Amino acid sequence: MKAIVTWLITAVAVAAAVWLIPGIDILGANATLSIAILAVILAFLNAFIKPVLQLISLPITFITLGIFALVINTIVLYIAAWAGNGLFNTGFLIEGFWSALLASIVISLVSAILGAITGVKDKR
Repeated sequence: MKAIVTWLITAVAVAAAVWLIPGIDILGANATLSIAILAVILAFLNAFIKPVLQLISLPITFITLGIFALVINTIVLYIAAWAGNGLFNTGFLIEGFWSALLASIVISLVSAILGAITGVKDKR
């Protein structure tokens, strides 16, 4: 049940980023399916790839007082968009680095807020 709620939270966060950030678009007819697929890919990458990237970039994250973690989130979003477009033809378009950076911030904030509201982030 926790995995489904986490996936739904990620899907809502991706949808919020698509809606709020001008450089993030979904091309194609079925935007809901594209967001759902991207949320699954993003959840997978956040679980398995992101910790490795964070570990590798720990020294620069420490030097930048944690701000480089935003760049890691942006890289993970780029990888998710690339995988979604390549494997499932989701039509997720990122127009530039700044759009991706803002989208990763929106996705992180919305996920954190919804995770706190639903209690899915509690460590019990």
